Amino acid sequence: MNADLEEQEDELLALQSIFGSDEFLRDESKSAGEFRVSVELPVGFNVLLKHDQTIRQYDVSFLPPLLLTFELPEDYPSSSPPSFTLTCSWLTQPQLTSLRDKLTDLYQATGGAVVLFSWIQFLREDALKHLDIHTLLELPTDESETPQTSQGKPDAERSDADEEESAPGSEPPDDQYHQVSSNPPLPPGGSDVTASKTSESTDDSLGDYSLAADKSELPDSARQEEVGGIPPSKDQSYPGLSVTPSQMLLSRILIHDAEQRQKVFAGTPFDCAVCFSSWLGSECVQLHECGHIFCRACLGEFCKAQITEGNVRGVTCPQAGCLATPTPAQVKSLVGEELFHRYDRLLLQSTLDGMPDVSYCPRLSCGSAVILEKSSPAAMCSVCSFAFCVDCKKTYHGTSKCYDALKVSEQTSEDPLVETPRTEEGMMALLEDYTTANKWRRRLLENRYGRKTLLHTIEGRVSDRWKAVHTKPCPHCFFPIQKDGGCNHMICSWCHRMFNWE
Repeated sequence: MNADLEEQEDELLALQSIFGSDEFLRDESKSAGEFRVSVELPVGFNVLLKHDQTIRQYDVSFLPPLLLTFELPEDYPSSSPPSFTLTCSWLTQPQLTSLRDKLTDLYQATGGAVVLFSWIQFLREDALKHLDIHTLLELPTDESETPQTSQGKPDAERSDADEEESAPGSEPPDDQYHQVSSNPPLPPGGSDVTASKTSESTDDSLGDYSLAADKSELPDSARQEEVGGIPPSKDQSYPGLSVTPSQMLLSRILIHDAEQRQKVFAGTPFDCAVCFSSWLGSECVQLHECGHIFCRACLGEFCKAQITEGNVRGVTCPQAGCLATPTPAQVKSLVGEELFHRYDRLLLQSTLDGMPDVSYCPRLSCGSAVILEKSSPAAMCSVCSFAFCVDCKKTYHGTSKCYDALKVSEQTSEDPLVETPRTEEGMMALLEDYTTANKWRRRLLENRYGRKTLLHTIEGRVSDRWKAVHTKPCPHCFFPIQKDGGCNHMICSWCHRMFNWE
């Protein structure tokens, strides 16, 4: 007997040195404890849920861990196996029963040797293979699932427990679990290994399983409801939201997967594509759209420079040729609260500017965005109630066209304006004459051709001519681009797409 106790103590001390506190917790008051076993998943592993003729499939790298709660009897390992309970939320009752039988077989194969480490290795590396789960885990639907807890009771006792389940007074739980135990029915006043509270000190990401262990202190009838979950015909009700147990389970799996991926990312070194220095993932930011990784310092300075200059469309991935954008939460964490408010305001402004059915109130004291109606040239500001013409941005003038006043002034003019030269040489000569003339000569030309014509029409034509010679339109957005040196590899300053200057 003393030899068994010594082997138990040696085994538990060895397990404490191998596994961290987030994987193994020992109950110092007795030879008991619990393991949280993270199952190893192959690359490309998917979780699938069928609900109301809708198929949802997600690629995951981590599943919530299995909870193995155990207690070592006095004659372990020489004569008796450990008493244990196996709990999981994403495996069905038959699958857990199969794992329980396999663990029992592993102890029998040892011939009286310690077996806990072998159990953990099996659950971590071979549990999915044993259950014939390779690259796809199909979650049970609410219609086909009948959650229950197997405590190894005889049929007569199980029927009595079924009668106790129907007793009123137990409320549906928030979570759904499946659980199997190797323990026979305990006498009154006996200790139940599932009543271990050592899981209370674990981290929040494994809180589901500590809840399952704590609930085992309830009577059998209440425990049946608490562990098994809600009856499959009922949806779990939340204020304004209806979520089924299977949908809640899928949500928990995805949240756990995201948390574990972030932990792995935070502890992995990466090379920043800007400063080419190596940083831990906790000091880096990964853009979700493209997957490129930069250190927080470089990406933060890049975003701050773009926002300060007012180029909010330039807050993109610094990688050459990549147009992915960081999320608003990432921008806020990089630039701070003040600059983020400026970024948010300018981004909204830029978005509204690109919408053809949005204009702005022409009043300088207002300037609010106004949604236009295609059927009417009139618009009214919802803030200051100013009605204006969409075309001329003046007070709405009814059916009169915007250029009627100009026509009236031209018709009543005593000296009609002279038509400007039609040739390019004539226009250039007229512009040179106007720009080099003295005060009296300029006044004469303005009376002859019109001041607006000289300032806008002539200069506009010359500007168009200059752009035709010195610029080329972007092949994507047709914005004029000037090449001021360098190679023929160009990036449009408007749409940020690349093209070759030919």
